[in-house]
Amino acid sequence: MLPTEHRLRRREDFATAVRRGRRAGRPLLVVHLRRGATDPHVPGESSPPTRAGFVVSKAVGGAVVRNEVKRRLRHLMRDRLAKVPPGSLVVVRALPGAGGADHAQLARDLDAALERLLGGGAR
Repeated sequence: MLPTEHRLRRREDFATAVRRGRRAGRPLLVVHLRRGATDPHVPGESSPPTRAGFVVSKAVGGAVVRNEVKRRLRHLMRDRLAKVPPGSLVVVRALPGAGGADHAQLARDLDAALERLLGGGAR
């Protein structure tokens, strides 16, 4: 499970990451990254933690499938938080194909998208 301090919950934080961040698309998901954003809700903190949020729409599948995809993405993101600079906002949006994908396929797409956003991959 993703620790509470690393969860993105506020609508305006999701909007900031999506509108002002960079985006990398893969066949199963789209990752939005806003580097080094300061958290206005935590006063006096010098380096806020990286926070991640997930968007899984009804196009992915029914409630059971959507919750399964969210659980998998949270688990995958927890292991990758150290790669993302502190204070960053990450939004992972699952695409319709994610409902039928297995854990390894989601991990591959998430790794490729993060690698591209963090400067390791070319377009």
